[in-house]
Formats: sequence, structure tokens, C-alpha cells
Amino acid sequence: MNVAVPVGEAELDDVELAAWRGLLRVHAALVKELDAELEARHGLPLTSYEVLCCLRRAPAGKLRMAELAEHALLSRSGMTRLIDRLEREGMVARSTCDKDGRGCYAVVTAQGCEAFDSARSTYIAVVRSGFIRHYSVDELREVAGLLGRAL
Repeated sequence: MNVAVPVGEAELDDVELAAWRGLLRVHAALVKELDAELEARHGLPLTSYEVLCCLRRAPAGKLRMAELAEHALLSRSGMTRLIDRLEREGMVARSTCDKDGRGCYAVVTAQGCEAFDSARSTYIAVVRSGFIRHYSVDELREVAGLLGRAL
């Protein structure tokens, strides 16, 4: 029995499926390689690197926990656990928000800055070798624009 599938629920065609799976495969491969290289060379998982990167770029090296979770693409509970670990490792400290006693900032420490700075060249090398080198500058601009449009 053939049932008509509403247009919005139709199977992805070959082009749609190739684009979607390509995006997922590239992302998965790069995340796996980045995580492995950062862990092996610096003892720093990718999620920790991303948090330290966000904090290094933030004014005064601090962000509210909710804002940091958004930047690092983690749930609030996942971010809390990660910050707990980074705090135990001496890379991040917590401070209360001046305006809102309920809120909390994550603040990068000197040790966290050193860990990030040490791992940065590995991160850049993997991103360049696994992704950027495959495209021209114009193609990278186009990819950035196309992906940005989906957001």
C-alpha cells in the first residue's frame, strides 16, 4: 500500500542527503581528531579548550555561566560539570555577579590561559589540515555565508 507523504515529510533527495551527511561527517571527523590531538598533546579535551577559548576572548576573561554554555554549545548542567572540573584543575575560577547575587561568572585563571595558549597551535593546525586547506578563500567565505544563513 503506497501512502502519499506530505511534501514537508518527503524523504531527502540525493542532493539534500549528500549535503546533510557531508556536513555531519566533516563535523564528526574534525571533532574526533581535534579532541584526540588536544588530549594527547596537551591533556585538554576539546570541550575544555572551547570553554577556555570563549573565556580568553571575553572582556576581563569572564562570562556568565549561561552565556558560556551558549557559546560552547553545552547544556547548562553540562557546563556546570565542566566548570567544576576546570575549577578543580585550576584553569577556571568562579565569581559572583555584582549586579545579581544569584548569577555566577566563570573566570579564566593564569593556568587556564597557559593551557589554552599551549594548545592553540594544535587546534589551528588540525582545523587547517582537516578543513581549511581544502578550500580557497572565496570558497571559505561562501561556506561561512551559507552556514550562517542556516542559523
